Amino acid sequence: MNTHADEMTKRTRYFALRVIRPVESLPMTRTAEVLGKQLLRCSTSVGANHRASCRAKSQADFIAKMGIVEEEADEAIYWIELLIETDLVKKERVANLLDEASQIVAIVVTSIRTARTHKK
Repeated sequence: MNTHADEMTKRTRYFALRVIRPVESLPMTRTAEVLGKQLLRCSTSVGANHRASCRAKSQADFIAKMGIVEEEADEAIYWIELLIETDLVKKERVANLLDEASQIVAIVVTSIRTARTHKK
C-alpha cells in the first residue's frame, strides 16, 4: 500500500468509529433505530470497502470497489441528513461527520477518475 492509501484507510476507519457515538446516543424509537442502523452499516462499510480496494486484483476491480466506497459514503450523508431533518440529532453535533463524508466522497471520485484515466 502507498502512503495515500494508508492515510485513506486510517481516515475511513476513523470515520466509522466517529459515527458510533452519535448512533449509540439516539433515542429508543423505531425511527431512530432504523436510521441509526442504516448509518452505522454504510459508514462502517466505507472503510471496509476502501480496505478491499487496496487489495484489488486489477484496475477495473479497484474502480469497482472504489465505486462502492463512493456510494456508501454518499449514503452516510443521506442518513445523517435524515437524522438532522427528523430532529433526532442536532446539526452541530454531526456537522463534522457530514463534512468528513463529503470529503471522502470527493477524494474517492477523484481517485476513480484518475484510475480511469490511467486505465486507458
